[in-house]
Amino acid sequence: MRNINAAEITKNIKEMCIEANYYLSEDMLNVFKKAKEQEESPLGCQILEQLDENLKIAAEDMIPICQDTGMAVVFIEIGQDVHIEGQNLEDAINEGVRQGYVEGFLRKSVVKDPILRENTKDNTPAVIHYSIVPGEQITITLAPKGFGSENMSKIFMLKPADGIEGVKQAVLSAVRDAGPNACPPMVVGIGIGGTFEKCAFLSKKALARPADSESEIPYVRELEKELLSKINRLGIGPGGLGGTQTALAVNIETYATHIAGLPVAVNICCHVNRHVRRVL
Repeated sequence: MRNINAAEITKNIKEMCIEANYYLSEDMLNVFKKAKEQEESPLGCQILEQLDENLKIAAEDMIPICQDTGMAVVFIEIGQDVHIEGQNLEDAINEGVRQGYVEGFLRKSVVKDPILRENTKDNTPAVIHYSIVPGEQITITLAPKGFGSENMSKIFMLKPADGIEGVKQAVLSAVRDAGPNACPPMVVGIGIGGTFEKCAFLSKKALARPADSESEIPYVRELEKELLSKINRLGIGPGGLGGTQTALAVNIETYATHIAGLPVAVNICCHVNRHVRRVL
C-alpha cells in the first residue's frame, strides 16, 4: 500500500491548470505542424500562421492561449493499492483548480447554478471522472474545455441496423453543423457504444488521447483515418474560411453496448484541444 497526501494532488492540479492554458501539448504541436504543411488554401495558410503566432506569444509571455480558459475536466485513475491521506480527494482536486485559475490569472467561467448563473469566481467545481485501476499510482489527465466547441457536441441514438455507415454520417453531420463555431481546425472526439451517458464520456475521453496516436483496434484505426479525410474534404477549413484542414485529428473510443442500440457521441474541440497528463 502506497500513501499519497492529498496536498500533492492539489499542487499538481494547480500546475496542470496553468500549463494546459499557457502551452500547447506536444501531440497537438505535431498535428498542427502537419496541418500547416498540408493546407492548400492561401487564406487557410494565413489563418494557421496567425494561430501559430498566437501560440508562440502565449508561451513566451505566459498568457492564456485563448480567453476562454474552459471548465476544468479531470480524469483521475487511482491505483487500488493507493491510500490518499489528508483532505477529501474531491475537495483536493477542486482546491487545485481554484488555485490554478486564481493564481494563473485564468478566466473564471463557471456558474454555481445553470439557471441562476452566479459565477463561483474560482472556476470550481471541476467535472471529475474517477476510475479505479490496478497498481499504486495515480494518473491525472486535466482537460480544460471551452464552450465554443463544447456547445457543438451531439449524441445520436442510432439503430443497430444503421451500422458503421450510420456512424460516419452522424459524425459528418455534427461537424458540418458545427462549421466555424468550433474554432477549426478542430479535433473530433467520438464515443461509440455503451449507453446515452457512456458514449458522451467516451467522446470526451477520446479528446484527451494524444492527437498524434492511433487506436489499437484495426477497424477503429481505419475509421479514424477515413473520417479525418472526409471531414477535411468538407471545405470548412481554418477559422471556417475555407481550406483543406478542417480537422487535425479524429479520435474514437468504443465500448460494449446493448443489442438494441448503437449510441454515438461527437465531442468537438478547437485547434488547441488542451490536455495535460501526469503520473504521481
